[in-house]
Amino acid sequence: MSPVRTAAQAGVAECPQCAAIHPRWRGGTACDRCGAALNLRKPDSLRRTWAFLLAAMALYLPANILPIMTTGTLLGSQTNTILSGVLYLWQDGSYFVAAVVFCASIVIPIFKLVVLLMLVITTQARSTWRPVERTRLYGMVEAVGRWSMVDVFVVALLASLVRLDALATVRPEPGAIAFGAVVVLTMLASMSFDPRLIWDPVDTHDNQA
Repeated sequence: MSPVRTAAQAGVAECPQCAAIHPRWRGGTACDRCGAALNLRKPDSLRRTWAFLLAAMALYLPANILPIMTTGTLLGSQTNTILSGVLYLWQDGSYFVAAVVFCASIVIPIFKLVVLLMLVITTQARSTWRPVERTRLYGMVEAVGRWSMVDVFVVALLASLVRLDALATVRPEPGAIAFGAVVVLTMLASMSFDPRLIWDPVDTHDNQA
């Protein structure tokens, strides 16, 4: 038996909005303080996480293959995907910006997709494998999620700044829309996942031990 008592073992439930404590049997009713639903776990957490995650995975490939922006000057126009834009920035000597955009556009989305996929698979299988590490990985996904829109912000910033010059234009392309959709969908998948589900099989195993 774990030396730390869980809320379920203590027979209580916490309001997700105002953190008020209620008896566990109140699950499914409304909080007396703020009126929020007292769900012991996020409703349909795994189903909604799967739906958002699969949609994000389906859009990730076109987000990286389709052009993300087109820049035009008197000398001509140039269309870039995310990766070609990173290479262009690197060759232009903007190493820091290239590294930031690469991490935000390639590394972080892949990290989030892989971690969320692992979490939903192991949680749905009711695995008791390394619950502490899996919980920390979920926390990392939540922490890095805010940086996933960096390159989309860069495109928007460039478009607003360059349009002030009549000799140059920047036009967002479908890749930016696809990538923005991937970011939003992974954020929704992360928000839908309930990390408490990781510990439910562990508590059941401890009670049976």
